Amino acid sequence: GAAAGVWGGLVQSGGSLRLSCAVSGFTFDDIAIGWFRQAPGKEREGISCYSSSEGVTYYEDSVKGRFTMSSDNAKNMVYLQMNNLKPEDTAVYYCAAEGVIIRAAAFCRRSAGLVDYWGKGTQVTVSS
Repeated sequence: GAAAGVWGGLVQSGGSLRLSCAVSGFTFDDIAIGWFRQAPGKEREGISCYSSSEGVTYYEDSVKGRFTMSSDNAKNMVYLQMNNLKPEDTAVYYCAAEGVIIRAAAFCRRSAGLVDYWGKGTQVTVSS
């Protein structure tokens, strides 16, 4: 399997952006997929994760209600729609995938070294 994340950018506060991630080599029947971000000087954090075994999408509190994770299984694509962006959302964003049975929230807290596949990070900058 592999994950490739692309297409961040610069946006003003209150704006929107959609991140895309191509996930290959997995079946969506048994997979955990997540979006993570790392701001300067901070640890990488999981902000939105999906578990196929649980059938749940988890959102970290700071993005709940603003970010939406979705997928197009036919295209093997995963998306993160980010609305009402704030300057504190500025970070490098990564998608990640692993063929594992795990709760969605647990995947978002999973140690980076345990995750099988990471997409290329993309910079998202939100100006005030």
